[in-house]
Amino acid sequence: MYGFEAVSSSEDGGVKGDIEQGTLYPGLGYGENQLRWGFIRKVYGILAAQILLTTVVSAITVLYAPVNELLRSNSGLLIFLIFLPFILLWPLHVYQQKHPLNLVFLGLFTTSLSFTVGMTCANTDGRIVLEALILTSAVVSALTGYTFWAAKKGKDFSFMGPILFTGLFVLILTGFIQAFFPLGSTSSAIYSAMGAIIFCGYIVYDTDNLIKRFTYDQYIWASVTLYLDVLNLFLTILRMLRQGNN
Repeated sequence: MYGFEAVSSSEDGGVKGDIEQGTLYPGLGYGENQLRWGFIRKVYGILAAQILLTTVVSAITVLYAPVNELLRSNSGLLIFLIFLPFILLWPLHVYQQKHPLNLVFLGLFTTSLSFTVGMTCANTDGRIVLEALILTSAVVSALTGYTFWAAKKGKDFSFMGPILFTGLFVLILTGFIQAFFPLGSTSSAIYSAMGAIIFCGYIVYDTDNLIKRFTYDQYIWASVTLYLDVLNLFLTILRMLRQGNN
């Protein structure tokens, strides 16, 4: 009997260890942990579809001459595509829980952003675009892996929200100033470096929110925030590499 109890205790400990090994963060129950993992997989699935759509649209913009020429020759259309994502953020937020409208607005939002990304890549050397893509992939993978590991160890990154928001506000304000009073090469390099640091911080912060704070019906908004983090980091790295090349 004692041998049976010892084996049962060992088996219970092994099962408990296996469950805790996959627990997202301390104190999360087994059932809630399974639901959370399902939610995370859903968000990353949508994010992967957004990145794939961006890659396809950008490639068409760069390689298909009629589209490229249309955007180059029609400045009004290009300006419209630049501001369209900001307009679509409102219905995307309002209808994020209403299927299929949420997916329709998400597709329009991603496509409109993809055209501007494509035009940026079209005006950049292909080698630099590839370098930026590789660096962005490496940084995002490393920061995502670190955030999941840190959450499992009980670390919390919610304190970063106000800091990152302030930094982003300063970054946007500096961008507007730069439009009227162009910065020098050193100032532009500092500006790009600050942008890269801020968006790296946002990847950690929003991934931590994905693990702990986003509700299960906010899968669209969670994917949008992570998509914007990745996209802005890519564009910032691309700008830094282009300035370094010049």
